Amino acid sequence: MDVTYLGRVEYAPTFEAMKQFTASAANAPSDQLWICEHPGVFTLGLAGKPEHVLAAGDIPVVPTDRGGQVTYHGPGQVVAYPLIDLKSRAIFVKEYVHRLEEAAIRTLAHFGVTGHRLAGAPGIYVRLDDPFSHAMLTQRPQHRVPGSPPPQPDFTGLGKIAALGIKVSNHRAYHGLSLNVGMDLEPFSRINPCGYSNLTTVDLSTIGVSASCEDAAHELAKQLTRLLQG
Repeated sequence: MDVTYLGRVEYAPTFEAMKQFTASAANAPSDQLWICEHPGVFTLGLAGKPEHVLAAGDIPVVPTDRGGQVTYHGPGQVVAYPLIDLKSRAIFVKEYVHRLEEAAIRTLAHFGVTGHRLAGAPGIYVRLDDPFSHAMLTQRPQHRVPGSPPPQPDFTGLGKIAALGIKVSNHRAYHGLSLNVGMDLEPFSRINPCGYSNLTTVDLSTIGVSASCEDAAHELAKQLTRLLQG
């Protein structure tokens, strides 16, 4: 998988480039991993409801074809876009999501932070009172009766630090994963992040970890490359 560091790039043309690459991927020499930052932008997934954008102000809102609802991208956030053929790597979609989350967890661990999965809500979360604690969450995903409805997520004491949203077309995945490093978090207050009004969003800097976007980007790229080998 070829890794390309794009730097800070506008969201809309990057989204179009992902779609074009995926549509013509049969002629591509290899799968790709794009790592970048975006200027401030709200993006709406296929399940996104306009009412979850409370006050966009001067920040553009861009509809997309990824799963999920509304989120924010901005400077100080590392965004990873794996553009890969899941079938050739023998990775099913559910497993793919798990591996994206695992890459975020391992990247956080590199900086001494414990990331957690949460039942009923994709993404990675940290304890607000002790982001370095290894204790398991009571809200962690657990086995449930097949066919039973997913649990309502309980965000008590937690902050979201990594989000994901993907699109799969003809076994090829695009869109991906974002990790908050050192952002202006104010724009998250203008939306219901991922559709939840009671969800706190954090980054590494607000939980006391000093890390550059460059270091976080390279660590996340390393973890994704390892975990997506198939």
